[in-house]
Amino acid sequence: MDFLKGEIFHIDKPYGWTSFAVVGKLRYHISKRIGVKKIKVGHAGTLDPLASGVLVVCTGKATKRIDELQAGVKEYIAEIKLGATTPSFDLETEIDATYPWEHITREQVEDVLKTQFIGCIEQVPPSFSACKVNGKRAYKMARTGAEVELKAKTLIINEIEVLEFEGQRLVVRVLCGKGTYIRALARDIGVELGSGGHLTRLRRTQVGDVRVEKCMTVDEAVQLIQTTEVVMPEKD
Repeated sequence: MDFLKGEIFHIDKPYGWTSFAVVGKLRYHISKRIGVKKIKVGHAGTLDPLASGVLVVCTGKATKRIDELQAGVKEYIAEIKLGATTPSFDLETEIDATYPWEHITREQVEDVLKTQFIGCIEQVPPSFSACKVNGKRAYKMARTGAEVELKAKTLIINEIEVLEFEGQRLVVRVLCGKGTYIRALARDIGVELGSGGHLTRLRRTQVGDVRVEKCMTVDEAVQLIQTTEVVMPEKD
């Protein structure tokens, strides 16, 4: 392996880890393995701590391909709780409002998804996101209780389908383009159903041609770094 020339790792990010923490762990072990203090390591497409699944990590000169890699289509399996909302649109924050949900049927859900959430759509990102407002990260402002106004973005949903529906629990598969916030999708689906909604579980199962079944764990990546033959950097 040649970490400076560039390697690409396909990681199954565990629940609870930040994408930055995964990058940091791999960077530490790569630096230790080849004896350099600094090496470029980055990821293509952030996954929230409360999400798991495909995270593409690049090293060295391969970091120049990050924009290209994160532009690929992404597939998610998302679990949504209907009838309640949270400020972050997921489980990071507590429920702030509840709504009727008993009127919702599977047929209604499928109709709303088909007519409102396929193709080119407008989506307002969550306040608890890495979007910048006047040079500041939105989530940092939101956590202080400040009002955060974000503009709607145009994005593409290629496919969306119901996998499970029972009571307040809705599970959907989403195939979408770059920039889609599945948390915001959960919010918007709840609104269109005359209720509320927030994300309770999220797994990214595909990025471009990379399927989660083919990804390695963080520990497997570390073992690969420690045991595989590597190209050592030239010494001055």
